[in-house]
Amino acid sequence: MLRRRTFRIAVLTVTGVALAGGVTAFASASPARHSAPKPTVVLVNGAWSDAAGWKGVINRLQKDGYPVVAPPTGLRGVSADSSYLAAYLKTIQGPVVLVGQSYGGSVITNAATGNKNVKALVYISAFAPDKDESVEGLTKKFPGSQISNDPDAQIPTALFPVPFPKADGSTGVDLYAKADQYRNLFFSNRVSARTAAELAATQSPAAPEALGEGSGEPAWKTIPSWYLVSKDDHVIPPATERFMANRAHAHTVEADTPHAAQVTDPGIVTDLIKKAAGTVH
Repeated sequence: MLRRRTFRIAVLTVTGVALAGGVTAFASASPARHSAPKPTVVLVNGAWSDAAGWKGVINRLQKDGYPVVAPPTGLRGVSADSSYLAAYLKTIQGPVVLVGQSYGGSVITNAATGNKNVKALVYISAFAPDKDESVEGLTKKFPGSQISNDPDAQIPTALFPVPFPKADGSTGVDLYAKADQYRNLFFSNRVSARTAAELAATQSPAAPEALGEGSGEPAWKTIPSWYLVSKDDHVIPPATERFMANRAHAHTVEADTPHAAQVTDPGIVTDLIKKAAGTVH
């Protein structure tokens, strides 16, 4: 006859220590914590450059685990460019840190308005216009820009127009930066002449509307912003950058950088972006 034997097993869990049938097992004190995914960083280039100028910043952000995209800027005008970017932003799920350099600042200022996923705006030596302000008007607000030595010129003297036929039979104009002024204007002579010549050769031109069109309702009124004031900027006067940063109540960093700081000082630019991203939860 088989006897039924009964075993009593007591299990006691205290701060991760399990006691079962006299055997002690050490477990983790708390369940593994999974950090929240990092926000997507969207980089928007300005006029007379292209998305490739963000290479050093992209490499650093990706190394730190940030999803990064740098869609091209059409440079056709604030309304057209911001409409395109606004549509692109709708394809991104989750929080976004939106970064604009130079004219790209005008684009993000308009594209982010009403988008709840955009949690932070970052301006890199960029325009942060209020409603109805233009790139041209802000450039002239304070002295110091070297884009023109004739303030009354219809086209800034550092630029030259290239007419082209449109599909409707009318004539359009693209504005290019002059190659012999490119190194000083965008880099304050901080890159080699060879590098400047290569970048000048691959620049994306801007339509006159990109400079003269008034801006819409600014997103910086409702979205927290960060701003890099480039103290050696030869395109936007540093005084104008400080004015725009202060008006937007931006978290502001000043550095001895030229206009295209994303090219010459990608570490400084990346650090500011990461500061903005660090506030996104």
